[in-house]
Amino acid sequence: MRLCHTVASLKRVTASFKKTNSESKGWKCFSVTNTPNELEKAAKFIIHTVQTETFKEEYRCIKANKPLPNLSCLKKLNPIIDEDGLLRIGGRLAPANLTKEEKHPLIIPNAHHVAVLLIRYYHEKVAHQGRHLSEGALRAAGFWIKGSKRLVSSVIHKCVLCRKLRGQLQTQKMADLPIDRLTPMPPFTSVGLDVFGPWSVITRRTRGGSADSKRWAVLFTCMSTRAVHIELIESMSTSSFINALRRFFSIRGPAQILRSDRGTNFVGACNELKIDHKDTELTSYLQEKGCTWLFNSPHSSHMGGAWERLIGVARRILDGILLKATNVQLTHEVLSTFMAEVMAIMNARPLVPVSTDPDKPNLLTPATLLTQKTNTLTAPTGNFAPPDLYAKQWKQVQCMADTFWKQWRSEYLSSLQQRRKWTDDKPNIKTGDIVLLKDVLAHRNDWCMGRVVKTFESKDNKVRKAEVKTVKDGNVKLFMRPISDLVLLLPVEK
Repeated sequence: MRLCHTVASLKRVTASFKKTNSESKGWKCFSVTNTPNELEKAAKFIIHTVQTETFKEEYRCIKANKPLPNLSCLKKLNPIIDEDGLLRIGGRLAPANLTKEEKHPLIIPNAHHVAVLLIRYYHEKVAHQGRHLSEGALRAAGFWIKGSKRLVSSVIHKCVLCRKLRGQLQTQKMADLPIDRLTPMPPFTSVGLDVFGPWSVITRRTRGGSADSKRWAVLFTCMSTRAVHIELIESMSTSSFINALRRFFSIRGPAQILRSDRGTNFVGACNELKIDHKDTELTSYLQEKGCTWLFNSPHSSHMGGAWERLIGVARRILDGILLKATNVQLTHEVLSTFMAEVMAIMNARPLVPVSTDPDKPNLLTPATLLTQKTNTLTAPTGNFAPPDLYAKQWKQVQCMADTFWKQWRSEYLSSLQQRRKWTDDKPNIKTGDIVLLKDVLAHRNDWCMGRVVKTFESKDNKVRKAEVKTVKDGNVKLFMRPISDLVLLLPVEK
């Protein structure tokens, strides 16, 4: 419509120079409001110009009443020229009781920019719906665009508003596993942790009944052996989490690497313990242990799948235990017992599919390495006299550990090779791209728009997280987000 208004105004300016008795002459009449008749003439002028530029040979043949060339793209359409000199489809619907636009649509070449303008206009008319509705509105208006399906799909794909309404979140090829998941090391040397819960427990009796409080659980998982350790905490505070961390280190020994998401309690514990997650040396409580704390990007729980998956397993096991203990009042002591049973069941789980080969009766479980027992439900058989206790037990322990790591390398490690999803390389997000930030608490129409100011490449040169700048109510904010929370609206010009 802007093109039609501009052409109509230019035609009025041109016509004013031919008039002798005219008050508004020349460019003074350019800003005069266009009438519907002027807009209709301007639209016909634009279409006639487009057709004569593209279909010169077809115009010449039709006017000379000659057949079209065999290589002409309009040969199957049987084109005709109407009284306005416009090229229309002839077809076989002339006797039908239809309007002129329905029987003889105007032919528009798909390679011309005017075709894109028409598609954009009628795409907005149908409120940014899909190709089917947009193409239907275009045809109902009396336009026949050659190869319209591909062109309409291309225009809709580039439409920023459509991307804002229905654009998919960005994905990238699955990254390689971290080295601490692929290296044999003592249990709980590299640990992933997270908090889950809460559960209501009875803390004390009162005259009116009982006082209840909540409990949460911290799940520590070994990145290499996939063993699990669970500690209860009384609150989601930094002090409670530090106490759980101290109990874990006292039982399982110090860790070299801690991995977690960016929960406020984890960040608070890191600050209070003065842990520098960028340096291997600790300055306070863990100074002599040489532990490094690595945080995932905000809003990127999928990057912690090694422990997020186990939280779901722990929840399902605990639900099964609580379902049987219907008459048991849940106290802190009872919940601690249940968590110990959950931990035992999870550590006894097979790491690889159970083999039907009779030559491989042993299961590869984390409990094999932690407890040195092949069965966690019964004690090991045999007589352990004092003379043999120290002479032979260390050989048995070493043999079981060697067997575990040998089976771990041959069976478990190979199962991590395959990428089960995110298998294709995708274009990287670039600095300067305009993106939409996902917000699970808001409707999609209320998501913030921002500009990518910094990207972070992994070792394989793939961008999986970026820093986005947004402006809302005059306030400029920077957000670190994974690409799974970004919708690309407008890529930066190359």
